[in-house]
Amino acid sequence: MNKNHRQPYAVSSKAGHQTSAESWGTGRAVSRIPRVPGGGTHRAGQGAFGNMCRGGHMFAPTKVWRKWHRKINLKQRRYATVSALAASSLPSLVMARGHKISKVGEIPLVVHGEAESVKTTKEAALILKRLGAFDDVLHVKASKRLRAGKGKLRNRRFRQRRGPLVIYANDNGISRAFRNISGVELCCVTRLNLLQLAPGGHLGRFIIWTEPAFQMLDKLYGTFTKPSLMKSGFSLPKPLMQNADLARIINSDEIQSVVKPVKNNSKRTGQKKNPLRNFAVMLRLNPYAKIYKRHESLKRLKGFLIEHFVPLKSSDGLRSYCMKHYPPSSTPTSLSKCLPKFIKYNPQSDYNSYRV
Repeated sequence: MNKNHRQPYAVSSKAGHQTSAESWGTGRAVSRIPRVPGGGTHRAGQGAFGNMCRGGHMFAPTKVWRKWHRKINLKQRRYATVSALAASSLPSLVMARGHKISKVGEIPLVVHGEAESVKTTKEAALILKRLGAFDDVLHVKASKRLRAGKGKLRNRRFRQRRGPLVIYANDNGISRAFRNISGVELCCVTRLNLLQLAPGGHLGRFIIWTEPAFQMLDKLYGTFTKPSLMKSGFSLPKPLMQNADLARIINSDEIQSVVKPVKNNSKRTGQKKNPLRNFAVMLRLNPYAKIYKRHESLKRLKGFLIEHFVPLKSSDGLRSYCMKHYPPSSTPTSLSKCLPKFIKYNPQSDYNSYRV
């Protein structure tokens, strides 16, 4: 719905094509993009038309026949409007939206019909102070910030919060009195705007009603029992629950007398895990798997010891092994330092220590 006041914009249909450029063809050691003809200027010979060229057209130029607005069904708009009005009567939603209403006596806030005859801004500010709503005005005034981005250059230089919305039935001067107060907006009750009732799609706008405007709501939208007198065929959407206190309904004697008792002997379904991947599950299925795995690791250890250290019983074999794996040029460990390491090592004793 916020899109319905947009104005069309597009680039010129001639943009990027205001030159008689032609491609030079192949065989000129340049790309085949069209090039500006002529000479005696830097522009001659430059690429043109393409979206990758300086001064060329853009890719997919914007058109004015884009779908700018969005059609919304009448019933949907009315449903959203009455929902926003209902949300404005809940203090929790109003405070959650950021309004400062801690000093306000009640929500919804309805003032006497004489407020519609206020003429000056001084009197309007005094009314807001007496109602305790001026804190919200000060909050709006302090929230004025410089907009980020290019909007600063497009008549949207500053942004600030929304303040109270004053809804009246008859404009006897009230619009001129309130319109210069920061954040305060005005609206006639017969022309309610959803973008003002729920700015940004957030429910809970702080609304100050005049008494004639508040009394006209029943004629505009009807009640749960009577249809609207001013909108043909419209009735208020009925709530799904007549009593919203769900805990009271559940704990009532009528409900508790027919509910089933709590099941305490429920059986939990165990997880099915793959024993080939989960060793703990394998041990529950086959306790011998631990011993078998230990024997397999010892076999691999025995083969490693025999392969690397059994042929080195002689000093010549040990010396050649050290020269191969510990050459003096690649490591500071000298041959004299690594020989005692292998001579003292007994692979058979190490293997016996791992036996089960």
